[in-house]
Amino acid sequence: MAKTILMVDDSSSLRLVVRMTLEGDGYQVLEAADGQQALALLDGRKIDLVLSDLNMPVLDGIGLLAHIRQLDAYRLTPVVMLSTESAEHHQQRSQPYAASAWIVKPFEPPHLLATIARLTQ
Repeated sequence: MAKTILMVDDSSSLRLVVRMTLEGDGYQVLEAADGQQALALLDGRKIDLVLSDLNMPVLDGIGLLAHIRQLDAYRLTPVVMLSTESAEHHQQRSQPYAASAWIVKPFEPPHLLATIARLTQ
């Protein structure tokens, strides 16, 4: 059965590129434009990994990560943070919530796929 990835980013063009990349590798992809939409999609579904942008309107990536870690069903679900910023202070801000990995945009599709494969084994 295909693993389900929740892609959260306010850029519809990036969501499309990631969707095509992941579906081409056999994953099922759900999309959300912000953290609040993502939380609604988590309700009642089995998600194997969350791939989230850092900077989004309504609820940013770290806020989403904090909420996910409070949900019993998703406490241990891998969450990969995407950011155009490699600044350490963002990674430090997220430390209490245990992001599984950080990927700096722009990224190479093979790097994204390898990270997801490693975290969803």
